[in-house]
Amino acid sequence: MEGIPHPIPRTVEEVFNDFKGRRSGLIKALTTDVEKFYQLCDPEKENLCLYGLPNETWEVNLPVEEVPPELPEPALGINFARDGMQEKDWLSLVAVHSDSWLLAVAFYFGARFGFGKNERKRLFQMINDLPTIFEVVTGNVKQPKAQSANHNGSSKSKSSAKASHQSEPQSKMVKMSPPSKEEDESGEEDEEDDEQGATCGACGDSYGTDEFWICCDICERWFHGKCVKITPAKAEHIKQYKCPSCSSKRARV
Repeated sequence: MEGIPHPIPRTVEEVFNDFKGRRSGLIKALTTDVEKFYQLCDPEKENLCLYGLPNETWEVNLPVEEVPPELPEPALGINFARDGMQEKDWLSLVAVHSDSWLLAVAFYFGARFGFGKNERKRLFQMINDLPTIFEVVTGNVKQPKAQSANHNGSSKSKSSAKASHQSEPQSKMVKMSPPSKEEDESGEEDEEDDEQGATCGACGDSYGTDEFWICCDICERWFHGKCVKITPAKAEHIKQYKCPSCSSKRARV
């Protein structure tokens, strides 16, 4: 909740500068100011939100009472989850929601002031050139594509061939892109055929390189994340994924 009014951005450049200011404030809260932020998020208090402000500062406060709010609101009740999970996982969760909130605010301004297709595209490209808060907080900043292809080339297992080159070891079930050329040349053509021919176990659609996929560790079928309501952020914290069908079978046994 912003107590001091800030100029309302009206152009692509102004919206982007507003985005950068809020982003900088949120990164401070989750990195350099993390001890203060942790203490402010007392689970004994009411629902709290983390706000990034355009002047590169941050605050933890109650949500605005105005309905609907003047701006999109960040995730509500972040303090309630603080003591129920490891600190790094909690900070990662807050970071993911903060990234979503920043995009919502930026494109709210875009819609409010009538940005056209080209303006929206330019705004997104400017935003997309910056690492996400989640990437900064977890130290998982994306590498350039040329480097990431070489990074994946040394992997031989089926799970790593299908995993995103940006994922941590526990997210081996996540499938974001096809195997790199180095893997094809090292005798893993069968794995590529398996992946490219995969279909979603829920909707039946074929594999797409630009979509988030996840593999069931029980039946080894692949699913669109959106079909089974699993996001990349959730997948980071799943040690063994069971699809809805395998979960229901286990429950009946």
